[in-house]
Amino acid sequence: MYPELFKIGPISIRGYGLMLTISFLLGVYYVYSAARKNKVPFEPLMTIAYIIIFSGVIGARLFYVLFHLEEFQGRWLDTINPFQSGQVGIAGLNLYGGIVLAVICTYLYIRAKRLPLLQTLDLFAPTVGIGLIFTRVGCFLNGCCFGVPTELPWGVVFPPESIPYYIFGDAHLHPTQLYSSLYGLLLFLVLHWRLQHKLFDGQVLALFFMIEAVFRFFIEYVRYYESEMHFTFDGILPTYNQLIALALFLTGLILYIKLNRRTPAKAMAPDK
Repeated sequence: MYPELFKIGPISIRGYGLMLTISFLLGVYYVYSAARKNKVPFEPLMTIAYIIIFSGVIGARLFYVLFHLEEFQGRWLDTINPFQSGQVGIAGLNLYGGIVLAVICTYLYIRAKRLPLLQTLDLFAPTVGIGLIFTRVGCFLNGCCFGVPTELPWGVVFPPESIPYYIFGDAHLHPTQLYSSLYGLLLFLVLHWRLQHKLFDGQVLALFFMIEAVFRFFIEYVRYYESEMHFTFDGILPTYNQLIALALFLTGLILYIKLNRRTPAKAMAPDK
């Protein structure tokens, strides 16, 4: 765990921020390469990249605050204040909140510019995998998004000054951040391959929705969450993220079936 990697004068370079920056730059480069290959103008795609990163961070923070209102009672300025405890940055983000707001803002921009909606979203879908590869490593360095205790040989122990240690002590925990990072790599490879051989516009996006939903639903069983993140239903305690994952999977499945039925037979023929 290395939340602060090094300092340049008074500026602290934090692990999560560095990983987020790397993922953004690599994601932009990927979209640039995909746009060239598919002969798509890159300028509006660059704008979309900025929309995704900024709306994603805002949405992730907004969802975190909504589920942790008691944490900010009497100090609401801290919900948006990046200068706290002598550090620069905002701790506490929710991935699905970022995805939801990023999708909404991207959709509005694409419609406003009259860009091909599904084709554009297909180009960006694999970049989510790139983002997960690096940002989840950032989470591991930061000591957040950690797992529950495990007896598996690869369980990790976090240092005494960390939140995981405060909650579980020196227990060995599932390295859920690294599980998610490895999943991000597999997600990227699958979506990248599908983008190169897609059968219809929207196929890559629909696959992303379904794959992400399945992984997120099951990773929740080994990841730690506060009680605020659990939804009690008939004695069952699913997390809110699991409920969102179910909705995401159904959205992807319906989208896949609907778009596949629209595809002309000639578009379904294999590449020669």
